[in-house]
Formats: sequence, C-alpha cells, structure tokens
Amino acid sequence: MSRTRNTRVSRLATAGVAATTATLLTAALSPAAHADARPTRATAIANAAQALLQHAAGLGLTSAEGTSVRDVIVDKSGTQHVRYDRTYRQLPVLGGDFVVHLKADGAYRSADRATRSTISLASIVPRISAPKAADLAVNALRAVNLGDALKQVQAKPQLVVDALHGTPKLAWRTNAVGKDSLGNPVARTVLTDARSGAQIDAWDSIETATGDGKSLYSGTVPLETTQSGSTFNLTDPTRGNTFTGDAANKTDLCIFGICISRAPNTVFTDADNHWGTGAASDRSSAAVDAQYGTNETWDYYKNVHGRNGIAGDGKGSYNRVHYGNSYNNAFWDDSCFCMTYGDGDGTTFGPLVALDVAGHEMTHGVTSKTAALTYTGESGGLNEATSDILGTLVEWYANNPSDPGDYLIGEKIVRSGFGKTALRYMDQPSKDGNSADYWSSSVGNLDVHYSSGVANHFAYLLAEGSGAKSINGVSYNSPTYNGSTVTGIGRDKLGAIWYRALTVYMTSSTNYAGARTATLNAAKDLYGAGSTEYNAVAAAWSAVNVN
Repeated sequence: MSRTRNTRVSRLATAGVAATTATLLTAALSPAAHADARPTRATAIANAAQALLQHAAGLGLTSAEGTSVRDVIVDKSGTQHVRYDRTYRQLPVLGGDFVVHLKADGAYRSADRATRSTISLASIVPRISAPKAADLAVNALRAVNLGDALKQVQAKPQLVVDALHGTPKLAWRTNAVGKDSLGNPVARTVLTDARSGAQIDAWDSIETATGDGKSLYSGTVPLETTQSGSTFNLTDPTRGNTFTGDAANKTDLCIFGICISRAPNTVFTDADNHWGTGAASDRSSAAVDAQYGTNETWDYYKNVHGRNGIAGDGKGSYNRVHYGNSYNNAFWDDSCFCMTYGDGDGTTFGPLVALDVAGHEMTHGVTSKTAALTYTGESGGLNEATSDILGTLVEWYANNPSDPGDYLIGEKIVRSGFGKTALRYMDQPSKDGNSADYWSSSVGNLDVHYSSGVANHFAYLLAEGSGAKSINGVSYNSPTYNGSTVTGIGRDKLGAIWYRALTVYMTSSTNYAGARTATLNAAKDLYGAGSTEYNAVAAAWSAVNVN
C-alpha cells in the first residue's frame, strides 16, 4: 500500500546548526506564523528536528547516527507525532525507530523508542560473506517448506545493525523468496550474525494485506492478498493460498486428456493493492471477479457446511483468466485442481468470471472429492446440477447488491447475441430451449448440461415452491409434472439436504432415482423421517416425475 514517506536523511549535528536552518526553525516555531492554524506536516517535521537537536542524548543519538522521517501524524488538537527510522554509520538499524511527541505549540513532550540500547560497534566489516548469508537464508526457506520443490529461489542479503535482540550487533538481513509447486509466492526473512554466522531470528515475509478490487460484475469487492516488499500478489493466504493468474490468451496442449504443456499462469501483481478498474480493458478486472468468486465459494462451504477448502484439506485451488482467444467457456480441471475462464467473444458471452459461474466451477471440485459423479448419462446431469444448485447458493450467500441472488445461471455473462437472458433457468429449465423440466427414460441421453434440468427444477421447487412469484425482482413461474402444488422449505434447507446427500449418500453411478433416495436419507438425518422437510423432498421429486 502506498504511503507518504520523507526520504531525506538528516545527519545529526552536535554543534554548528546553519544560520539559515536556525532562522527557518525560529519562523516555524513562531506563534504568529501559525496563529489560529493547525500545524502542517512540514511544521511538525521542523519542530521534531529542533527536538532532536535538544534531546539527542536522551534519544540515544550520536554523531555516528542518522535519522529519516517515516511518518507524521498531526492530531486535531494540534499535537504532533513524528516517527523516525535510524541508521548507524549508514547501516539501517533494526529496532532503531522512535517517535517524537510534540505539544500543539511544537514544544517537545516525550518520545517512544523501540530500543534503549546504546549503539556502538567496534567494526562494521562482516566476517560472514554476503553469498554465505544468502545460502543460509535459502536453506532456512527450504526448511520451512519441507517437501515442496521450490522454484525461482533467490536471496538478497543486506548488512544491518540488529538492536532488536539484546546488545546491538552487526547482522545480515536476508530476504529469501521463491515459488512453491503451485506458483504461489513464498518468502522468509533471515537475520544472521555477521560475525559468527549464527541465525538470530527468522520470520515469514509474505504479509497478509486487505485490498479491494473493481470487478466486472460484482462492483468493488474486498480482497485478501499477500505482500512481498512493495508488491502485492493476488494470492489469498487466508483461504489456502488460492490465487488468480493470467493465461495470456494461450491454451493448453492436451492429447487424449493428457496435457503436454499448460498455458502460462502468471500470478497477478499490483503496486497499491487496489485492483482493476471495472472495465474489461484492464486485465486485472476479470481477475478480481475470479478471485472474489473463489473467496465467496470458499466461505460458503466453510461457514455453511463446515468444509475447509474445496478438497476439505484446507488447501486452495487456483484460477486462470484470459484463457484462449474469445473463448466462450469456463471449466474445472481435476488434473490441476483449478478453474479456467475464457474472455468470451463479446457477442454471445462476455468474460465468463461471474460469481455463480465461479461457484459452479469450484463445486465440480467438491463433487470430484466426494461422490465423483460420472460425467455422462443421468449421473452426469446430477454432476452439472450439483454445480448449478450449490453455485446458485454461493450467489445467494454472497448477498452482493451488484449481483443479487437469483435462480438464473450465468445471467451476468450473456450478451444480446445469445438470444436468452441466462444460460439456464432453474424454475423452468426448458426455457433455455434444450433442458428437461421432468424426468423420462430418455433424459440420460441428453447432454449433461440439459439433463441437469430435472435436478435444477427439483431444487427450485424444494426451496421456493411451485407457481408464479417474484423474488429479488425476478419473476418465476415453476410448473409441476403432476399438477401438484409444492410448498418450499427455503434455500438453507435445500443446501443442507443436497450437500449431505452428495457427500454421504451419492456415488459415482447415482442416477435420478438414486438421487431421490439420497436426498430423502439426508432429510431424514437432518430433520427426521416424516418431517415437513422430508415430505417436501418427496413432493418436489414427484413434481419432476422422479418417484
């Protein structure tokens, strides 16, 4: 995150302040100069400079030390607080920082120091070389990432004075950075005694940072990112290091399902942690949508179903955006455990990174780690429906005013050339021109995206019931095969029943009859046999001709 920093290093002079400086300080401190005015940043810095001259001994400053302003705060009352970093014989001092507190009139009040140790080193010539310090830091980085083949590992030592750990001593501060096997950044700062080579301390230097992004479809959204130095990466360490990368409009080279090479996937970076512009012309905007969709899906499964990550192991998947040229698709790939999004052709589809699409794709990952429904026939339709159902519930869970919950699939990505307002309609699936509203013996012969209609219709009926209604400003009118009236039990109970059925009762070969049995068993477990919820599940399946 960018911040104002005064980079002028002012050497502490023990005597002989120039007349011009004294004149400026006198003017700055003159009550007449700032009558009825709150002190400015410049005034605070000038006041603090005077305080340094008058209180050098109390602050532990000597002629071998230099100071630079890191931050300035001026309160409404006019009191001032100037924060300094310190050097010793031009070397940065870890723990040398201090804050000077000034009254409203600029008079010195007090100071807070990170260390009170006097800095006095016999020599600033290290016995341990910089390359040796780098090797030690790389080994330390590998040690905390044991078992992961790190790539692009680099280390950059800097000679410093360590005043944080007891008596001040000469040390190497080395930042070791690299990438893990998934392309996520890893980093560790290692502090090494420059005389003995002993490790003084070490800590992870990838920092969690809260930023925001302007998305294509969901407005401005919060993002958890990682910070390494002055750069932010679109990697979320709070959600298993999920990340989003740029495929650079390339594609994978795959033969018979085996990928010989993958499209590049360069993790997005940013200088100020404010990502995207909300326009497709900024490549980061689509990345914001993808990462946000990943975040909301992760949170939905964790907070609603207690599932820690898509695979249930706390590890994140990742996204690839800008895949191919005008690519009208998005897909989940078990082999990389990742989501891939095309940009669309602009006529039929826009970038396929909408929230419900993200929830849909990640749910394929959940299915692959649970029931593993075979992607053909009726089980394939149930696989697709599971992603539609739970992806839709992710959209409702997010409660985003720019993309409110609905029972339309992919409504944000369709363009006028598509000829419809959504990819699929859960209340009456046949409105897309291809999907099945009800089960028949031939439904398994349909493409899985269309045979999914039976389960999508069931899910809508179970949550909302049959008949005409308006929900969140969208009009629905859900019919039934048997002319019955179905009363819904709400989205939360739909999600609980379907998730339990998927993770406990369904198998790779589950068909629609099996799905009825699985969801009834789930409803019995959760609410009891013969309960309102159990009976509603039975009624909703009968309403789509699954008996």
